This record gives sequence, C-alpha cells and structure tokens, in this order.
Amino acid sequence: MRTRRIFLILSGFAALAALMPSSVWAQAGQDANFIKDVGDRLVGIVNGSGTEAEKRPHLQQVVDSSVDVDGIARFCLGRFWRDATPEQQQQYVQLFHEVLLNNIMGHLGEYRGVRFTINHSERRGEGEVVNTTVTRPGQAPADVNWVVANVNGSPRIVDVIAEGTSLRLTQRSDYASYLARNGNNVQALISAMRRQVQQQQTG
Repeated sequence: MRTRRIFLILSGFAALAALMPSSVWAQAGQDANFIKDVGDRLVGIVNGSGTEAEKRPHLQQVVDSSVDVDGIARFCLGRFWRDATPEQQQQYVQLFHEVLLNNIMGHLGEYRGVRFTINHSERRGEGEVVNTTVTRPGQAPADVNWVVANVNGSPRIVDVIAEGTSLRLTQRSDYASYLARNGNNVQALISAMRRQVQQQQTG
C-alpha cells in the first residue's frame, strides 16, 4: 500500500474528533455518531499525557472495541483462511492485531494538526458508509470513507476506504501475492508477519 494511503487511513483513526455543526451530525446518522465517539476517545489518547508505551494499552482498547479486527483479518487472508490450521489461524489473527496497532503507534507523533470532518453517511452493501474529509497542514484535503457494520449486535468499523482504495482489499491482495510467491504456505506468511512485528518493535 502506498505511504500516502497508509497515512490517511491511520490519520483517520487518530483524528476523528473534528468539530462540526450539530445539524450535520443529525443528518449523518447513528453510525456517524459512533465514528465521532471513537474519534473523541482516540484524540484524547493522542493529545493526552504519558509516553507512547503508556498510551499503547489505551489505544489498543479503543481499536479492539471499535474495529472488527478479527473479521478484517479473516477477510484479508481470503481463501487461505480455510487452508490454515486452527493454531495457524490463532497465530495469524494475533499478529494481525499487533501489526495494525504497531502501524498506528508508529505514526502517533504525526497525527497532531490533522483535522477530520464528517460529511454524510449512506447505506451501501454490507453496512453504513460514513464519508469524511481528512486535512493535514500543507496537504490537499482527501476523502476517507469508514464502513460501519453490525457485528454481534454492536457497530464496528469493517473497512476504511482512502482515496477510493479499500484497506482490506489492498491488504488481501498483498497477502495473496506474498502467498503466491511462497508456495501458498500460510506458515510462511505468519513467519513474515512475526518478523514485521519484531522490526516494528525494535525500529
């Protein structure tokens, strides 16, 4: 995935709490309010006191309670999910959580100054798509859409679409390409993800 799309997606997680007129909130609907609430919590962590290590568990709690990380992980593995053993599935999902959180933590200092405006929401496909605009100092505004679905009775973010590109579709394509180059061996992907986590932690 290109760096700009990564930054837009991760910036979205950390800059969801932009101010906007209450009338727009009323039009945007319940899922937009869910996105706003997630943003309030995230921005409180980003702008709060404490070291990155101290912020990490709080950030993880917000992400785990608002994003369907397990579902996205299964989607990204595609047909190879069925080929994986139960132990491999467990290892893969755990590593997927760590990679996502490490990516967010790795850009934490860059989120200050990012602004997030919710424009509207509409029902589409599997859930509600909340359309937003992300602005950064010195950069042109960019569209980021959040797909919110009901997962086990609660709203969860199931995809992020930045500049027309789906996070989970891009990641699924990347994983499929890697597996094709490595004999469709799920364990090879797991090992690569584990190395990625180790590099993120030491980098």
